[in-house]
Amino acid sequence: MKEYAEHDGLGLASLVRNKDVSASELVEEAIRRAERAQPKLNAVVFRDYDGARAAAKAPPSGPFMGVPFFLKDIFGLAKGMPTRQASRFMPPVPSDHDSELTHRFRKAGLLPLGKTNVPEFGLVATTESKLYGPAHNPWKFSHSTGGSSGGSAALVAAGVVPLAHANDGGGSIRIPASACGLVGLKPTRGRTSFAPDFGDPLDGLASDLVVSRSVRDTAAVLDAVQGNVLGDPYWAPPPSPSYLNAIERPPVALRIGFATTTLDGQSLHPDCVAAVKNAAKLLEGLGHHVEEAAPKLDQATLVPGFMAYWCAHLAVGIDTIAQMTGQTPSRENFEGMTWGLYQAGKAVSAVQYLTAKGALQMASREAAGFHQTYDVWLTPVLGRPPVPLGSFNFDETDPVKAFAPMVDYVPFTAMQNATGQPAINVPLYWNGEGLPIGTQFVGRYGAEDLLLQLARQLEQAQPWAQRYRAIEL
Repeated sequence: MKEYAEHDGLGLASLVRNKDVSASELVEEAIRRAERAQPKLNAVVFRDYDGARAAAKAPPSGPFMGVPFFLKDIFGLAKGMPTRQASRFMPPVPSDHDSELTHRFRKAGLLPLGKTNVPEFGLVATTESKLYGPAHNPWKFSHSTGGSSGGSAALVAAGVVPLAHANDGGGSIRIPASACGLVGLKPTRGRTSFAPDFGDPLDGLASDLVVSRSVRDTAAVLDAVQGNVLGDPYWAPPPSPSYLNAIERPPVALRIGFATTTLDGQSLHPDCVAAVKNAAKLLEGLGHHVEEAAPKLDQATLVPGFMAYWCAHLAVGIDTIAQMTGQTPSRENFEGMTWGLYQAGKAVSAVQYLTAKGALQMASREAAGFHQTYDVWLTPVLGRPPVPLGSFNFDETDPVKAFAPMVDYVPFTAMQNATGQPAINVPLYWNGEGLPIGTQFVGRYGAEDLLLQLARQLEQAQPWAQRYRAIEL
């Protein structure tokens, strides 16, 4: 099936629907490609190939009927599959049920083949845990895939599957999409549900969706999985009647602000600046008004507030695992950075937590004010190109020392998790080393339709869906 990777997910589903190919044939091709790529990428951490084969015999007739798919090893619970979050502290116990998200993926016709590589508890912007080992970037094997959805991004970028599950609590959809040259949309807060297992696992920071190679796949998945469940703590504004139909209409002329420095005025790598300027020039050619502008957000306030959230929720998560499994957390169970963050989380007081919450809410108001003037904010996703594996020290237990290089590497993405806004990575630029340099477009709260329309317009102007790196052994 040489033409397999030439199709996006909707394209493969159309072949199944028209009986040009069977779902079983697609699953076997995806398995063959996954196994061929695994020695190079180390992207798959759990296989459920027989489960996918069984499901392929009678695939649901959804928009992705019979399309092979992988779930990330964080959230996305699937019956019969363990979800370990790359932690040695989490035993490999198969789930006895599907999460609501996985149920909706399956109902859309997607056929999960297994779980993909992540960093421990999804804490960092690269995928290289002690439990699973590093995932490798298909564009340059010695470099990072980004994180935390790094395994999913590697498989999509290598043409193994056309799309894969991803989630985002600080950039974990957009960062690997940038590093691997993919479309990666973080939806608006509350657009997807964590039912039935979680109400609010990160106090509104986290969202689920996918990484993909085409805008229309991302739009169709959002149609399939968006929507709340009774009891959810957050409810997004009403969705578009159809995100997939919406992208057929180009956006009206937009007012777009762009950033070529960090919020505190620090310089970015020249490749990242070039990627933004390339996007800005393309946008101007499409009739949009583009100028340099940024919301007035105080990074010195935002970073400590964000870290208080992350550390406290990590501590709750680890203590919950301990309670469920009868274990006692100890240093030898965790990577050094994780242990340091866990200890910091145990020390976060209620006063500190609520102070952080107030700071992030004020940031949301500032961002909302910015979008009264600008429809979209354009930034790089990363502060520099995808880094070589081993660039960060995960044995460091001091959270400040451990995380300082990470803040410089990902200077923009956590803001949208704090404010709840939708944001999308668009793969428009590759540098001289052949590495993708993503650009991020941030929209108003609830405006995924506008971001998808803009991304589709850019995709038509400068197509990228056929740009992938097949792994040959």
